[in-house]
Amino acid sequence: MDKIAEVENAKVLMNEAMTWSVMKWLREKKRVRKTADQANAALDRSSQAVREQWPEPVRAVYEGLAAQAATVRRQPKAWSTTDPNAMLIATQSKEKDDEAYRARMDAEATFDLAEKQLSTSLAREGCRKAIYSWDLHEKAIRKAEAIIR
Repeated sequence: MDKIAEVENAKVLMNEAMTWSVMKWLREKKRVRKTADQANAALDRSSQAVREQWPEPVRAVYEGLAAQAATVRRQPKAWSTTDPNAMLIATQSKEKDDEAYRARMDAEATFDLAEKQLSTSLAREGCRKAIYSWDLHEKAIRKAEAIIR
């Protein structure tokens, strides 16, 4: 996986933002949010592009897992014909994606709290969490790319 420009720019901004004062945060919070959103969108696009290249059985299981998470009640019929290897690969990939998503939501919640409390220490923690979530997402994409091969 090549480095994603939006993510690299966001990491640079977040590292810089960890030194800002409260007033600087107030002036720059929209730019930070926009940059983070762009990084997340770029990672999501990259992840989707990789999944579209997966073998059909793995892709079907992954989509079934995603649908199951959205509607816990029913399980897709395609699973009954899926081989165990495809199930294992898709499950592991979905777990990595879910971990990255949880880290992303944690970072966003920390930023929201920092904004409400005007807390630079929470904003710094949000920056660290955002960078961590992007690292997790990049690792998940690299593992997903290995499935193609």
